[in-house]
Amino acid sequence: MQEGAASQACTATVDERGRVTGWSEAAARLLGYAPAEVVGYPAARLLADDVDQSVLRDVDGRERSSAVVALRHRDGRRLERRLLARRPESDRPASGQPASGQPASGQPASDPPFGEWLVVAVDPEPVPVPPASEALVEWAFRQSPSILGVFDADLRLVRANAGMERALSLTQEEMRGWRLAELAPHRVSDQAEAGMRQAIDSGEVQHVGACIGPSGIGAEQGWPTSFAPLRDTGGSVRAVCLTAHHTPSQFLARQRMLLESLARIAATGDVRQTAQELADAAAGSLADFAAVELLQQPPRGTPQAGTPPGAVALSRIAVRSVNGGGPAAAVTAPQAVRYPAISPVAQCLAQGQAAVYEASDPALAAWARDPQAAWIRELETHTVMVVPMRATNGPLGVLLLGRQRPQPFDADDMWLAERLTSGAADAIDARHRTREHTTTMTLQRSLLPQTLPDQQALHIATRYLPASERLGVGGDWFDVIPLSGTRVAMVVGDVVGHGMRASATMGRLRTAVRTLADVDLPPDELLTHLDDLVLHLSADEGPASATEGAAGIGTTCLYAVYDPTSRHLVLARAGHPPPAVVSPDGGVRFLDVPPGPPLGLGGLPFETYETELAEGSLIALYTDGLLEIRDHDIDEALDRLFSTLARPADELETVCDRVLTSMLTHRPDDDVALLIARTRALDSDRISTWELESAPTTVAEARHLATDQLSAWQLDEAAFVTELVVSELVTNAIRYGRPPINLRLIHTGTTLICEVFDSSNTAPHLRRARLSDEGGRGLLLVGQLAQRWGTRHTATGKTVWAEQFLTPA
Repeated sequence: MQEGAASQACTATVDERGRVTGWSEAAARLLGYAPAEVVGYPAARLLADDVDQSVLRDVDGRERSSAVVALRHRDGRRLERRLLARRPESDRPASGQPASGQPASGQPASDPPFGEWLVVAVDPEPVPVPPASEALVEWAFRQSPSILGVFDADLRLVRANAGMERALSLTQEEMRGWRLAELAPHRVSDQAEAGMRQAIDSGEVQHVGACIGPSGIGAEQGWPTSFAPLRDTGGSVRAVCLTAHHTPSQFLARQRMLLESLARIAATGDVRQTAQELADAAAGSLADFAAVELLQQPPRGTPQAGTPPGAVALSRIAVRSVNGGGPAAAVTAPQAVRYPAISPVAQCLAQGQAAVYEASDPALAAWARDPQAAWIRELETHTVMVVPMRATNGPLGVLLLGRQRPQPFDADDMWLAERLTSGAADAIDARHRTREHTTTMTLQRSLLPQTLPDQQALHIATRYLPASERLGVGGDWFDVIPLSGTRVAMVVGDVVGHGMRASATMGRLRTAVRTLADVDLPPDELLTHLDDLVLHLSADEGPASATEGAAGIGTTCLYAVYDPTSRHLVLARAGHPPPAVVSPDGGVRFLDVPPGPPLGLGGLPFETYETELAEGSLIALYTDGLLEIRDHDIDEALDRLFSTLARPADELETVCDRVLTSMLTHRPDDDVALLIARTRALDSDRISTWELESAPTTVAEARHLATDQLSAWQLDEAAFVTELVVSELVTNAIRYGRPPINLRLIHTGTTLICEVFDSSNTAPHLRRARLSDEGGRGLLLVGQLAQRWGTRHTATGKTVWAEQFLTPA
């Protein structure tokens, strides 16, 4: 492995079903696969060899595992790499419970025991052992009282004792060569590595607060940790020793105080109250003065007005001083504050690390002259600590602590301040996530159809079930769109990702589908235009957004059109699961729709599939969240879906409820959109079709045919308008189109549709005729007399149609 390669390790995430859910740029460079070619597919496709079951049994139930595995490059080459897999903190099984994917006692395991994993890959060459490593290890083990590990100059682990093996749930051989941030990704690990680097560079021992304990990195019962540079006989620093030890009564007292303070912080109801609880907890026990300042968030892409480059704008929302009167009274909250880029606050936010400044420190003296930090002078503060508040997605703000008391801040004080700040940040972040989840749910609900449109072709029932709050709301959607000629379009789609941006992207795509459907595009052409739209959205949002899938790349969609006059169903799909069809006799089958690529890849064609359905057939359209479930494999899921759909039911609402009940035994990990439709057929005596000659005398014949048919249907009150519409449409077809020319009338009961077909692809255009023009008013009359009109293109020509509403008898 090249020096520094550890920092460029390839990473991927694999979900509990063994499918890739995350793919880094380094992984794409290593194996040659773009994210769209890997995300959502089984991770086993990337392996050159089958995984031995003994390896899987060894992995099952563990939090971390390491092994050398043969990977398969996109061009077919084998690549040997060392893999480190670990479970995220939220996915680790509780004590005494089986791991995710592990069967209960006595139950057979039908799937490999995957679970949630973060996988890191590096070169398989053995890590070079630094000179005199044996002597360094002996010194470290003799001088360290408890948990200890030796890291080389590149911060790669060389040696670990039994305590560290227990804390990280890995053996020494499995940990050797990995950095602490790779073994246990956590912000505390990043702080620990910064302390190690500082110990190596300065040659001095570094102290931090609670870093590692028997329960692991960042645990509640973490112990204060030191990083000691280890020198060879020549005095050169060759490695660093991590030492974590338990401190007795004083630590336990502070631990109790910490837990009590965290309980009060977590119980508050809003951000300002949480910040005040943090300031109250820090002032007195830790400091003489405490202030909580949160970042002001400007709209994305807009600079903060009046803020120099690199400067930060915060809002001081909580203040507490042990001296209530005097100069402390001038420090108020809320208050807008700004700090230059060189200030300790800006540096703390940029580096993400707590720092202590003594009175003799030039940085503190310079900062105290800033009007925003006047409290340092006014309160005669001699020691200041700045602690960053970090959320899941980035920094939230800082906690400022000042001391007038003689004792300066030490490592234990910093540890306690970091724990308090971390608890407050988690509480604020949780409220932000709850608010964002509620907003996203509201947006998602508003973008989905609130009511189903009236139409004569299908009986329809729908369901939408959002994912668990842990993952956030996704971008699944469905829609039902009435088309010309009594046809109806059905669409289901699944936008990549979760959260606000996925829901917003879903809304943009749904609007685009409705717009494209309104011009009567065939399913394959509609998906092609939608694919182009996703590419344009990706280009507009930039490469970072495209990598995250926020622009819609990787979105799947199924578009289907049903015609009740012919009972034909035409559909195409872009990476979406095919629909299931249930015949009236109870037979269930998947429609063999050609599998087009997901949207946003570009350059690949979509194909249509057409079939004829018996009246009363069921069509089931759904998103993949219905099938991707933890407690059974895909074959079992399909069997359940088939058996549920085959059970007869008069009400489609009952069918929807049965499908969700049988398929979902828990809150799904992905959104589920379900659309069930039962086909109807229009009676043949409600449809009349005539083939006309391309001659001027045909216009009068067409009018007579239409009025005679209206009399047979007892629609004489519609004869006047229909005669004018038929006359204009047939005249245009004879004058500007090509034979054959067909006239069709459709009586749905509530509407009368007049359609004229000719084999020309030239589309008519509505225009306003001038006073001197002898013609050009035909379509204007049609548009005024009919409620709707339009043009529908086919492979052999076009159909111009006009629809008028009938007055109920």
